[in-house]
Amino acid sequence: MSSHEFYMNLALQNAVSMKGQTDPNPLVGSVIVNDNQIVGIGAHLKTGGPHAEVHALQMAGEKAEGGTIYVTLEPCSHHGRTGPCAEAIVRAGLKKVVVATLDPNPVVSGNGIKILENAGLEVIVGVCEEDSRRMNEVFNKYITTKTPFITLKSATTLDGKIAAYTSDSKWITSEEARHDVHQLRNEHAAILVGVNTVIKDDPELTTRIMNGRNPIRVILDTTLKIPLISKVVKDQLAETWVFTGVNHSEQKKQELEKHGVKVFVTSGNTRVSLPEVLTILGQHHISSLLIEGGGEVNAAFIEEHLVDKLVLYIAPKLIGGKSAPTFLEGVGIDKMSRAVDLEDLKIEKLGPDYRFVAYPRYR
Repeated sequence: MSSHEFYMNLALQNAVSMKGQTDPNPLVGSVIVNDNQIVGIGAHLKTGGPHAEVHALQMAGEKAEGGTIYVTLEPCSHHGRTGPCAEAIVRAGLKKVVVATLDPNPVVSGNGIKILENAGLEVIVGVCEEDSRRMNEVFNKYITTKTPFITLKSATTLDGKIAAYTSDSKWITSEEARHDVHQLRNEHAAILVGVNTVIKDDPELTTRIMNGRNPIRVILDTTLKIPLISKVVKDQLAETWVFTGVNHSEQKKQELEKHGVKVFVTSGNTRVSLPEVLTILGQHHISSLLIEGGGEVNAAFIEEHLVDKLVLYIAPKLIGGKSAPTFLEGVGIDKMSRAVDLEDLKIEKLGPDYRFVAYPRYR
């Protein structure tokens, strides 16, 4: 590992520790080095707050002059809630800037580098580039498409079942896996299920970890069957947004709104229009969406090629049974040549269970 990679990895570690706190902004970390000593370190902590470079510069003070700053994302060049970081770097008297990746934001991309180079600083781009891109996969999609990055999560037995034929599902996976799921919820801006999950399980869809944040709860409900006594309607622990179709009950819509539930009407007839759901979420600055639906909802997102990432918790158990539900149902693929491939697969053991993380490649 080169010295550039060493310091950039440190910046990446600082950035990723803020996961779930900065959206819809990116995760960014920064390290300042002078005479082979770390003199400043920083991370972007929350939307609207100082950027990582600013924190690192404040820590370094006069020791920044003549040094090298490592940044996981191109320093910004525009005036938003905070001033341009590229200009702050120039004023601090740094000589070299090492950047992991350019900012995909069209407002910024390449402009920060130009400011630095025009001021006479040496700029190196591409150190730990792939690690930075993967870390900011949510931001990279949202800033370019204005729709959320979608992660589909499910917990299954080894034979792909999410419940017994009696609908009993507690608990398929271990406490360690369930804790990991709550961390996943903490990192997402919104969580989505279908109305049948609400009717059958009456879930809270909240984050049960210390200092965790509750994502906005999104329910797909074509005709507004959701019971008014459901926890997601009554408990007020998090916002609940219900997406319905054109054939919904107007009276039920008004009753839900009296409970503080936001109801969005899409053009769908037999089911809610998923592209419209994602467009509306993006318009409300929802950059990441976690799907925890049943087999039909999961299949709908897969069939429309909308899932960006799959997180699957697999317990070494067998249930069997033709009528026991699986995590992916729907119509299904008609030919193996059209199957969805999973790439960049990573497997981790959590207690007795296994966590699979992969990225779908659609044909």
